[in-house]
Amino acid sequence: MFEKIFIEKDIKDNTYTKKVLTHFKDTPIQYLDKVEDVWGRVKKPYLQKRTSLNLFIGKKMGELVKEAPDAYGMGEQKHYYFIHAYNCIYECQYCYLQGYFNSPDIVLFINHDEIIQQMQKKVDMNPDSWFHAGEFSDSLALSHITDEWSEYWDFFKKNKQAKLELRTKSVNIKSIINLEPLENVFVSFTLAGFEEGKKFDLKTPSVKARLKTIEKLVNKGFKIGIHFDPIIYTESTIESYNEIIGFIAKLIPKEKLGYISIGVVRFTKDVYREVERNYSDSSMLHQNFIKSFDGKVRYSTPMRMWILNTVKDICIKNNIDENVIYLCMEND
Repeated sequence: MFEKIFIEKDIKDNTYTKKVLTHFKDTPIQYLDKVEDVWGRVKKPYLQKRTSLNLFIGKKMGELVKEAPDAYGMGEQKHYYFIHAYNCIYECQYCYLQGYFNSPDIVLFINHDEIIQQMQKKVDMNPDSWFHAGEFSDSLALSHITDEWSEYWDFFKKNKQAKLELRTKSVNIKSIINLEPLENVFVSFTLAGFEEGKKFDLKTPSVKARLKTIEKLVNKGFKIGIHFDPIIYTESTIESYNEIIGFIAKLIPKEKLGYISIGVVRFTKDVYREVERNYSDSSMLHQNFIKSFDGKVRYSTPMRMWILNTVKDICIKNNIDENVIYLCMEND
């Protein structure tokens, strides 16, 4: 998978570092002082990840747990995301990472104890805080090589009012399937219609495979979250979401469905420029996008609200409780 592994000298003997290296015994290793000395110093084209990808292992410095923007998650509680990795092995055409970092190379941060310490400080101030993993990476795609989630499970067992969300498109549940399901931990899957998934979610497990994984987790007792986000409008969108929501309503018992978020595709101007460069033939670009009041490229407000409310209505018609549905990144 990786051409080369770069490791910060200070953490070469760390337990998590050693765990990762057991999976890549023949991969060349180079030691450095800090990840930032090499990673992102020279701009590397996003699509170079298809042929040349490196792995960096280091310690994340500074603010490890950050307050999330408005309408990021369910409810009125405080929402935070924590940073345990940069970049993703998947290649969704709309992914904002292609315009966010200078490099598609993967970075794994191994100072989970320090992340948890910062979480504890947030919980001491707001016991019912939410914590989200998967902002800058997929939370499960590489979790079998890092195997850190049991440490976080221990934290959320002790802090029962706090909540954890693992955001993913992966079917790689090796690291969590044998952990005790907790009422305050949610495994959240991003889903689209079956055809939309094939068209736009490149190199990810199929939507059908994700549904099978949801079924496995539900059968084990896990709580599930669903993200219909970002919705990319096509002529078959409404039909597609009628189909996928019908599956979800039958698959997940009401007591195991924590929330459904609904959002539409949106880009910063820098990300949109990269999308145009990387996927110039994508039908996603043949949309009626406008430059919005906040500088983002997205559908007009009437179009956006129609898509969001139509998908929400489909959920409600399938007997999904309206109270578990929220509109992602849409302020009142």
